[in-house]
Amino acid sequence: MADLIEPAPSADGAALHGPVAQLLRPLVRLLVKRGITFPALTNLLRELYVNVAEYDFALPGKEQTDSRVSLLTGIHRKEVRRLRGAGAPVSQVPATVSRTSRIIARWVAAPEFTDGDGRPLLLPRSAEGEAASFESLVAGVTKDVRPRAVLDEWLDRGVAVLDAEGRVRLLEGAYLPRDGGEPQLYYFGRNLHDHLAAAAENVAGPSPRFFERAVHYDGLSETLAAQLEARSRVIAMEALKQANAEAHSACADDVGGRHRWNFGIYIYQEEVPARDADAVSEAERDRAP
Repeated sequence: MADLIEPAPSADGAALHGPVAQLLRPLVRLLVKRGITFPALTNLLRELYVNVAEYDFALPGKEQTDSRVSLLTGIHRKEVRRLRGAGAPVSQVPATVSRTSRIIARWVAAPEFTDGDGRPLLLPRSAEGEAASFESLVAGVTKDVRPRAVLDEWLDRGVAVLDAEGRVRLLEGAYLPRDGGEPQLYYFGRNLHDHLAAAAENVAGPSPRFFERAVHYDGLSETLAAQLEARSRVIAMEALKQANAEAHSACADDVGGRHRWNFGIYIYQEEVPARDADAVSEAERDRAP
């Protein structure tokens, strides 16, 4: 059987090669570090190509055939037939992630759990009547887990601490999983998916559909880069707190449905290798009037 000849990419496809290589480089670095080999990634990509072609490129009113999926993906029909219908990998929300993030979101947004400046209150473990407490905070989100079990988990993971009077103090105004465990990997997949999905929609569509912007400066000293990173963290956190407060308030009167919304911010700084810095400087000189 003759090998399939890979068709030359279209002009639009060829133009994507450089940007795709740039965005994949950090991912490949992580994959190599975590022991995911190229053959393993190839198998995953093969499954995803078939799944995307099968469901996202189906023609209205027509059955999606193995031949068309093969034509769209360049994968042999025999492999297409084997892989079709498997469904794309789904990243389920770990129970602890969903519960913890919802409780923290309520603590930093609900008026009864914040002070006049919008900061989360110190909460007694329990309280009489309708007074705010850690127990009432948790109970307002879930009845499936005892507040004491949540508190023990948070104290163990450093999400909260107890002060001298035994009140619960939130250490971070957001859920920040660490150490590369399941919770952190869940947000890794979710947030990068949404950022990339928004950018891809903007590139593919006739006009930008999603807000996607960045402020960037090159040729900075290490001191200034660190100062800008620290300041941008403060600005970003204030924006996230405001968005969370408004969303939390609006949800109280929402009828509910099948839509979801994600508002994210990223900050990055690095020392650029000398050869890349020289190339940027040369390009800037070329653009100078």
